[in-house]
Amino acid sequence: MNKVDSFFESIKGKKVCFVGIGTSNLPLIEMFSEKGAVVSACDRQSYEALGDNAVRAEKAGAKLILGDDYLDNIDTEILFRSPGTPFYRPELEALKKKGVVVTSEMEVFFDLCPCKIIAVTGSDGKTTTTTIISELLKAAGKTVHLGGNIGTPLLPRIEEIKPDDYAVVELSSFQLISMRKSPDIAVVTNLAPNHLDIHKDMQEYVDSKKNIILHQNAFSKAVLNLDNDISDSFSGDVRGKLVKFSRRQTLENGAYLDGDMIVYNDYGVKTTVMNYKDIKIAGMHNVENYLAAISAVWGIVDVDTIVNVAKTFGGVEHRAEFVRELDGVEYYNDSIASSPTRTAMGTLSLYDEKIIIIAGGYDKHIPYEPLGPVICDKVKVLVLLGDTATLIEKAVKESDNYSENNPVIVNVSNMEEAVNAARSYAVAGDKISLSPASASFGLYKNFVERGNHFKEIVNNLE
Repeated sequence: MNKVDSFFESIKGKKVCFVGIGTSNLPLIEMFSEKGAVVSACDRQSYEALGDNAVRAEKAGAKLILGDDYLDNIDTEILFRSPGTPFYRPELEALKKKGVVVTSEMEVFFDLCPCKIIAVTGSDGKTTTTTIISELLKAAGKTVHLGGNIGTPLLPRIEEIKPDDYAVVELSSFQLISMRKSPDIAVVTNLAPNHLDIHKDMQEYVDSKKNIILHQNAFSKAVLNLDNDISDSFSGDVRGKLVKFSRRQTLENGAYLDGDMIVYNDYGVKTTVMNYKDIKIAGMHNVENYLAAISAVWGIVDVDTIVNVAKTFGGVEHRAEFVRELDGVEYYNDSIASSPTRTAMGTLSLYDEKIIIIAGGYDKHIPYEPLGPVICDKVKVLVLLGDTATLIEKAVKESDNYSENNPVIVNVSNMEEAVNAARSYAVAGDKISLSPASASFGLYKNFVERGNHFKEIVNNLE
């Protein structure tokens, strides 16, 4: 009996509870029910608010525990924590003291996965870098299983994964905080303050991210960003092969930018890969994403394949995504920009001319001061909504390069008003971009829902 079959045999008749009845947990609820576990699922939301998800979970045989006290009276032997449930939450600590196994989908997947795992974490660029790695491997003829924080749970597909396949996984700090197993190839794109509304402090956030390399063995590979101080500081903890990438410095081992050319140096064997301007998706942050991805797959994917993917891959939805042109004005959706650094290094680095942006959302307690000067340099009209509107406005107005109406600042209460306000200031040749620099919670379930609503409004403009 293989490891996967043995695991599912072991959970037959066991009480298993899933925290959160969302789209990522539903396939798990169904799978564990089919495998003979006694499944329950708990969520703060009501049955009505959960809608079809609650119906689907019940249909799978799960007992539902709903409401504000959903974590208080759980009778289970194994509990799967959702990434959004803090690892050190008192209710989970109490369950652990009672002998309950508290784990997560990613932890179990890492334990059972029969193939090599390439995992990516960071504050910005995770999803695009993960997707580029996946595209490179697929173009090289590999069978790839893409998942993790990118939106697809991989554990429900564990039985179809073969030893020669590749699992390419995006990992958030919430997933990594409890993980004690690291991937075969680990990539850290960059690290900056993020999710400080959930983590107790910046150190806990950084320590969570470091788990991606801490449990590697001597045959593994770690890819770190030399240009980011926190990412680079992980170097001393790398157990296996250390590879770096850089836009600013030449390297002995890794991908770097030499003028306009991307070069890979493999311990003195230099290969000129391509001109960075051939990369189809715009922005220097995407050049960094390619440097990281190339460093991850070097030796697995040949140069011609890398170049072909770079020239043809059009990017990931909700990341500087072109929506439409109307009356000579171009509209872009960068809903993924859920942090100040993502807006500064992403959308605001893409265009030479000043643009109109829509920003604001949920407050993750991240400092906005560094974003202010960039907005003053790059933005002609700033449309603000959500809890962080006042914080962003304060950061802009306190910047040394701010002057009255540079940029023009407009406050609105919802996305419809934001799009209409942005349009009213735009003239032919302008670019309008949603680039929130904030999380979506409070206004939307996630950045996908936010981006889709923005696109719907823009596409309905006449």
